[in-house]
Amino acid sequence: MFSLFKTKSESEKLQKKYESLMKEWHALMNVNRKESDKKFAEAQQILDKMDRTNPN
Repeated sequence: MFSLFKTKSESEKLQKKYESLMKEWHALMNVNRKESDKKFAEAQQILDKMDRTNPN
């Protein structure tokens, strides 16, 4: 019941952003190569940030 009020951790926020960017990248892949490359680069930056925060 109280999980509604639970705040997301930084890694959960980054994961959500990464997934969103990858979906956008995939949708743009065959439509606009330049924009899809931008989305992929943004997703890679998020992934790098996730790796720095979670050194598993």
